[in-house]
Amino acid sequence: MGTLDGRVVLITGAGRGIGREHALLMAAEGAKIVVNDLGGSADGTGADQGPAGEVVAEIEAMGGEAVANGDSVTDWEGAQRMVNQAVEAFGDLHVLVNNAGILRDRVVVNMTEPEWDAVVDVHMKGHFCPTRWAAAYWREQSKAGKEVSGSVVNTASGAMLGNLGQFNYSGAKAGIAAMTLVAAGELARYGVRVNCLAPIARTRLTLQTPGLEEVVRAPDDPGEFDLYDPANVSPLVAYLATEDCPFTGGVFHVGGNEVGLYQGWSLADSDIIAADGRWTVEGLAQIAPRLNDGRSKLASVATSIGDTFKGFGRREPTS
Repeated sequence: MGTLDGRVVLITGAGRGIGREHALLMAAEGAKIVVNDLGGSADGTGADQGPAGEVVAEIEAMGGEAVANGDSVTDWEGAQRMVNQAVEAFGDLHVLVNNAGILRDRVVVNMTEPEWDAVVDVHMKGHFCPTRWAAAYWREQSKAGKEVSGSVVNTASGAMLGNLGQFNYSGAKAGIAAMTLVAAGELARYGVRVNCLAPIARTRLTLQTPGLEEVVRAPDDPGEFDLYDPANVSPLVAYLATEDCPFTGGVFHVGGNEVGLYQGWSLADSDIIAADGRWTVEGLAQIAPRLNDGRSKLASVATSIGDTFKGFGRREPTS
């Protein structure tokens, strides 16, 4: 018996990398999988139906059930087709994993409008469209009196904390984390949980990030634990997809041998200054600088993307 027996799962961007590992593990746990992948390059250009079909073949070879889907996550009608395909092929939909993504890195002073639009489109609209149609399906089930136990798992990144050279990508990933919180609140009434990952793993995208290629490379010794293997991320996705998982509205650090739960924007009373009525510019100039005491050079950064790598893979196992 697998932890996902009978669950129908739609995974976007599942033809390669992390998405492929999600599909293989969740199928091994008994889920029926819709493998969505446009098959484009890392920058989002082009299309190839091969990767999705190859993952379906792998799942079938292990005795599982899967179908391929080649629609774009940014296509409104295509996203509806994905959801419909799950229901038509397997009779239901229980889990949506929004994983598809691209990169077009550039510092803001050099970024072009197409580089901004493409990344925001694939990440933010590419999360919105499938989620919207899956949510509508679950809402109708709930209204018809069916008990729903749905799960949406979104994919952000440590870049949501702010990563230089990724103005578009960091903004989109932070937006996905915020969208997760809204969807979790809105869809709870229909029996749907919504969570989000910020993974650390070796993928086509991370290998293109300057300075990361050497950091995330596989170990020379095949017997050594591969800290950046994308398969390390998938057990958390499978857990969040289980019927009785208690989490919703969570944004998770995950990678290697680690899982952590972010606590988002926070504002303590000690971080608020108050005036007698409206503040004046002069009053703020006199008092506001004390809010910066003990802060980093970037005033609202408490956890940086570099912090997620400190101690990564070297922490003692939790008992």
